[in-house]
Amino acid sequence: MASSSSYSSSPCAACKFLRRKCMPDCVFAPYFPPEEPQKFVNVHKVFGASNVSKLLNEVPAYQREDAVNSLAFEAEARLKDPVYGCVGAISVLQRQVIRLQRELDATHANLIRYVYNEMPRPPFPPPLPADQSSGFYYPYRWTDPNEDNERSGGGNM
Repeated sequence: MASSSSYSSSPCAACKFLRRKCMPDCVFAPYFPPEEPQKFVNVHKVFGASNVSKLLNEVPAYQREDAVNSLAFEAEARLKDPVYGCVGAISVLQRQVIRLQRELDATHANLIRYVYNEMPRPPFPPPLPADQSSGFYYPYRWTDPNEDNERSGGGNM
């Protein structure tokens, strides 16, 4: 586009949608560029052009862009979910965070189990020779109960 004093630039998305001339002091122009018409359409459907204009005039200039972005986000969310809007989206994200936290906790628990199963275990003490009596019987060593009775005198208790 060539710039000249007699040629006016394209109207902002708001003025184009409302079919009015976009003035140099248009409150919508900095926030609703002509390349993003759907942004204004959504905001207009939910909040109305006059309410948005009033809001932008009441908000300090340095906060207007954030205000418009918030309005655009809320409008899009409200059009997708007329009942809950942004609250529905936030709720979905909170449930996702909770689910992911549980998954992370389970993964940490699995990692701890894996680490402890892979660590070398201390070796068992070697078995004592058969002639030394320690009072402890290893599970792999079978003793005949009759042998014990014969050694101790073979009497009944």
